[in-house]
Amino acid sequence: MSAKYHIPVRLVPARFSPTARSTIIDWGEGCLRCARCVKEVCPVEAYRKRSFDKQQLVDTIDEVCRNCYRCVQGCPRELIFKALNPQYRQLGDKYWTPEIIAVTWYQAESGKIPVSGAGYGGPFAGPGFDSIWTDMSEIVRPTRDGIHGREYISTTIDLGRKLMFLAFNDQGELLLTPPPLLEVPLPILLAEPPLASDPLRVRQMMIQAAQTLGSLAIVDRDNITPDLASAAAHLVPHYAAKALDLKDPLLSRVRALELTDHPRVLDRMEAIKKRFPQLIVCIKVPADGQATTRVAALAAAGAEVIRLSASDQARGLGDCRDVHLKDLIRRCHLRLVEDQLRDTVTLLVSGGIALAEHVAKAIVCGADGVIADIPLLLALECRLCRQCGEDGPCPLELDRLSVKRGAQRMVNLMGAWNNQLLEILGAMGMREVRRLRGEVGRAMFLEDLEKEIFAPLFAHREGEALKREPT
Repeated sequence: MSAKYHIPVRLVPARFSPTARSTIIDWGEGCLRCARCVKEVCPVEAYRKRSFDKQQLVDTIDEVCRNCYRCVQGCPRELIFKALNPQYRQLGDKYWTPEIIAVTWYQAESGKIPVSGAGYGGPFAGPGFDSIWTDMSEIVRPTRDGIHGREYISTTIDLGRKLMFLAFNDQGELLLTPPPLLEVPLPILLAEPPLASDPLRVRQMMIQAAQTLGSLAIVDRDNITPDLASAAAHLVPHYAAKALDLKDPLLSRVRALELTDHPRVLDRMEAIKKRFPQLIVCIKVPADGQATTRVAALAAAGAEVIRLSASDQARGLGDCRDVHLKDLIRRCHLRLVEDQLRDTVTLLVSGGIALAEHVAKAIVCGADGVIADIPLLLALECRLCRQCGEDGPCPLELDRLSVKRGAQRMVNLMGAWNNQLLEILGAMGMREVRRLRGEVGRAMFLEDLEKEIFAPLFAHREGEALKREPT
């Protein structure tokens, strides 16, 4: 058995005061001057530790407060109360919600799993990935615990093509040469965020994080400078259509590359494999209406790794703008199963992977692994204001963030995601993430439940009056 995979997380304090969901407002006027003010009995000493952030012009008490409401309930003149922070609600957008941003900040800072002592008070179902409930039936078995080391749970995946069958000669030797496989200890690859105020610095952080994690970082070939090429073993250069040069010296140093799908992409892949037989080739396919057919065709033609690329809102592209990524994954996975090709090819997905639970749910739907991009930017305390996309100044001054510090926050985030994945696998009684792929029987889909269970309860023939018991 290989050594247990370990991600070295360590505390990296935030440079800026995080925008809290709620804020404390305490008035001085009307105070009774009690013998012992309720502020003095705060269990976390929030009022003693508070200060004023001159850079952001905010009171830092909201960072310390843990919402126990002891001061709010104890003030005899009700001069202290909690209010919703309007700045918090303005973070992100409809998909990248303030809750997602805030929980990403916490994980990037601490490397810990976010836990709310007050319990979960939100909805139990929603659109997209929120419509999937995972099976936790084995959670009562304490031996299924990959985090604390009582049982080994593997999160390793293989990138590359696998043989459909094995054939041996009379001497017991393989007649077919197995294609190369690239083992990645985490089912998460890193990719450049689509926006950033200092792309080069973010790229350096991402590559350093990939080295620490033992993972891979996908970077456009044009953006790989000589100093970045020193980390070639953890780089996956992406080549646009017709931009590949077989004389590129980087090809002899990397272990994998990615090509944008185009009509002659298979010819390019064949030329690459002929010259660099140990190189893993990934083909990036847009998640549009032709994706299912195209993925099946590429797999049948010998593709090794296919990346299904959706929008940053976890939606399809083109004529599939209204289709969620989870449904597109299921379509591609089931088509490969129908064609008896699923076990031969590696399917990666990208676009809208925002939380650790999205990793597990994407794999349940049929993916082998996922690619994270925007969460890496959020790990750097990004507010997702998108000013950088308009050539505006970055409020967080990313150019002043050291590469080492930023890379560690990315590592912390992946460490927290990895622990949550281990929690899910342990609660399902699984010992490796490969077994989770396509296991829809270990999950419940809201749309299926509504169709199979709830719809018949309310169905009746059109025009037929509902029968009632006589009064």
